[in-house]
Amino acid sequence: MSSPAAAPTRQRKLRVMVVDDSVVIRGMISRWIGAEPDMEVTASLRTGLDAVNQLERVNPDVAVLDIEMPELDGISALPRLLAKKRDLVIIMASTLTRRNAEISFKALSLGASDYIPKPESTREATAAETFHHDLIQKIRHLGAKALRRAASTCPTPSAPLAPVVDRAREPTARPAAAPAAPVQLARRPFGNLAPRVLLIGSSTGGPQALMTLIADIGPVIDRFPVLITQHMPPTFTTILAEHLARASRRPAHEAVDGEVVKAGRIYLAPGGRHMRVVRHGTETAIALDDGPPVNFCKPAVDPLFNSAIDVWQGAILSVILTGMGSDGMRGGKEIVAAGGSVIAQDEATSVVWGMPGAAANAGICAAILPLNQIAPKLVRLFSGDRS
Repeated sequence: MSSPAAAPTRQRKLRVMVVDDSVVIRGMISRWIGAEPDMEVTASLRTGLDAVNQLERVNPDVAVLDIEMPELDGISALPRLLAKKRDLVIIMASTLTRRNAEISFKALSLGASDYIPKPESTREATAAETFHHDLIQKIRHLGAKALRRAASTCPTPSAPLAPVVDRAREPTARPAAAPAAPVQLARRPFGNLAPRVLLIGSSTGGPQALMTLIADIGPVIDRFPVLITQHMPPTFTTILAEHLARASRRPAHEAVDGEVVKAGRIYLAPGGRHMRVVRHGTETAIALDDGPPVNFCKPAVDPLFNSAIDVWQGAILSVILTGMGSDGMRGGKEIVAAGGSVIAQDEATSVVWGMPGAAANAGICAAILPLNQIAPKLVRLFSGDRS
């Protein structure tokens, strides 16, 4: 678990509401949250109806919401919860079935902040530990952003009156310090080589960001291959690929080991496997592997980024979208060293500015842009613009 230094605010703990019809799951999640120094359980409830009825009383920052529950299921409770508290962070929790994955995607479109797959059995140690780690991180990072947003929109409370000081009799009096200037993140020039492939890495908030981006880069997809690694489990990636195909109106599918990479197609790393590319004679092929997680993720972005250098050298344009952690930063560094370029999504439009923030703070980005400006920039760069 993260150290107490990762706490999102020193003023108060994150308030979390757990909603699940399984008493075992509720108890387990509540124990995990209670063990964290920066969060607390404000309610542990059995149904979506209980959550709607008690929302105002318990006033949570984050709700962990099961999909399948009696009386009122999660997808039906979601809009009613957001109607009562617009800034509530809702994390949908579901088992890995196709139906639940579809519902989770629908929940994202209805305002849920994220989703998390529940293990089929809590007795499976590895699956339970992954669920534990991912859930706490999602609560912490999504909740922290919600608290910062709330603090920035609330009126500043009146400060207590400062004691009167006779400056003439105070020998150590100094002028007030000037406000700190905003940090200017370093940018690099775009690479000189015309890009021959688009690589995209994303995590938390990524599905929504990918839909927006992919819908507007048709001219790029038509002429170049697009390879995407989104941190996501099996079944979910199958459905994400279908959504990407609809959004782009171009072929998109989970990558298949050994298939040849072609322009005009979108290749998505399948859940639970790393996606790399390899050179086969004059062609480029997909290589999937079942190796250990990289940066706590599987699939991970860095394996894709690193492998692409052997194939396309510096003729690579990579984009790092919203997500927790720092996956993609090391691979992006290698891409830049080879002569390629990295674009990061900016903090304001990211659900979590972990991955793009790591790249931006490492000084490897040629541009740090709001989500709605990335697609037009890509179209220009793949059309020959080098600035």
